[in-house]
Amino acid sequence: MLQRKKYLFILLIVFSITLFSCDKKDDPEVKPNGNDPEPTVPFEPPQTKDIVMYEINLRAFSQSGDIQGVINRLDKIEDLGINVIWLMPIYPIGEINSVNSPYSVKNFKEVNPEHGTLDDLKSLVSLAHEKGIAVILDWVANHTAWDNPWITNTDWYTQDGNGNIVHPPGTNWQDVADLNYNNQEMRLAMIDAMKYWINEADIDGYRCDAADMVPFNFWKQAIDSLNANTEKDLVLLAEGARADHFTAGFDLNFSWDFYNTIKNVFNGNSSAGFIFSTHNSEYNAVPDGKHKLRFTTNHDESAWDATPMVLFGGKEGALAASVITIFLGGVPMIYGCQEVGVTQNVSFFSQSPVNWSLNPGMLQTYEDLLQYYNSSQPAKQGTLETYNHSTVAAFKRIFEQEELFVLVNTRNNTVNFELPPSLHNSTWTNAIGGSTVSLNTSINIAPFEYLILKK
Repeated sequence: MLQRKKYLFILLIVFSITLFSCDKKDDPEVKPNGNDPEPTVPFEPPQTKDIVMYEINLRAFSQSGDIQGVINRLDKIEDLGINVIWLMPIYPIGEINSVNSPYSVKNFKEVNPEHGTLDDLKSLVSLAHEKGIAVILDWVANHTAWDNPWITNTDWYTQDGNGNIVHPPGTNWQDVADLNYNNQEMRLAMIDAMKYWINEADIDGYRCDAADMVPFNFWKQAIDSLNANTEKDLVLLAEGARADHFTAGFDLNFSWDFYNTIKNVFNGNSSAGFIFSTHNSEYNAVPDGKHKLRFTTNHDESAWDATPMVLFGGKEGALAASVITIFLGGVPMIYGCQEVGVTQNVSFFSQSPVNWSLNPGMLQTYEDLLQYYNSSQPAKQGTLETYNHSTVAAFKRIFEQEELFVLVNTRNNTVNFELPPSLHNSTWTNAIGGSTVSLNTSINIAPFEYLILKK
C-alpha cells in the first residue's frame, strides 16, 4: 500500500511538471497554433509632412447625414488619396437660443443621435484605420451650449459685472456661453472630455475650433496631458494663426492669409507673385516639422463666402487654384463636396446633401492630383524656387535628384510665359498622364491651364 501511494505521488509530480512546461506564456519555444489570433498592430497616424486632410460636414456628406454615410463612402475617400479625415462636431446640439449649429455643444461626451451612436463612431474609426486613414474630431473649447450640464457651475463661465454668463465677447454668437479659462476645475473637465474620445473611440487627434480665442497655457496643458495619455502621435490642428500654437504642441494651423491671397490673385486684384510672398511670410513663423493647412475652401467659406467654383471662375479655375494650394507647400486639405464642383453654398446648420454625381471628370482630376502628390517627395518636402510673373504662378520644388516644375495660369485668358534661361530647351515628363514635354524658351498657357512636370 505504501509503495502504491509513493508511485501515485511520483506520477502526480511528473504530470504537474509536464503541464507547467507546456504553458505558452512561460515557454518561448512553444509556437502558437493556427487558430491563435495575430497580434494587433496599433494604428499610427501619418507624419505631419505626409498628411492629406479631408473635412466632412456630416449634414452635407450623405442623404442620411450620419456617420454611416461616411462609412459608406470610405472607399471613395481612400481613392481620393486622403489619409486624415476631420469630422465636424458630432456632439448633441444645444436647444436654448439655438441656431442648430454643431459648434453649440450640449454634451462633450455624447454623440448627437442625428449622426448615430458611439458604436457607429468606433466602427468608422476602425474601418478607416484598416485603410490607413486617421480620424480626428472637431473640438470646441471656447464655449458651450447654454443647456450644457456645465452651466450649473457658473464660475466655469465668463460673467459680466452683474454675474450673468455672457456669450463670447466680440462675437454675435448668441447661441453659446463663453468659458472661463481662469477656472482650473473647468480646464481639467475639458481635458478629461478630450481624453474620453481617444480612449473610448480610438480617434487620432483634434481640429480645435477658434483656437486663437483660447489661452496658450491651456493648449499647452491639454496637449501635454493628451500626449501623456496615449502612445499615438496625435494629429493636432489649430483653427487659428497664432505662432504660439506650435509652441503649445499643435502640428498645424490655418493658412488664412494664403486663402485670402489666392482669392485676390484669381480675381485679378493681385499679382501672382503675392502667392509666394504670402507663403514665405506664413512659414517664417513655423518651426521645422510643423505646417500650415492649405485650402481653397472649408465649411465656413462654402457656407458664407462661396464655393471654389464661384470664387475661382468655374471648374478650370477651381482646379488651377487647387494645384497651387496642393503643390506649393503646406498640408493640403479638401472640403468634402469641392471635388465634384458644387456651386451652391453648403450649409452646416441643416441637411444639405451633396450630389456626388456632379462633374465626374473633376473628381477624377482631384484623384489624379492627390495620388501623385502622395507619391512625390519633391511635392511634400522639396526646397522651393519661384519665378516672378504677374499672372502665372511658376515654381520648382527639388528633393535630392528629383525635380517638380509647376506652372499655373491664374487668369481666364491665354498667357505667354517667358521661361528662365535655366529651363530653356529642357525635357520633362507630365506628372499627370506621363507624356513627354519639351520646353523651348517660352510657352503659351491656356486660360486657367496648369502644368505639373517632373524629372
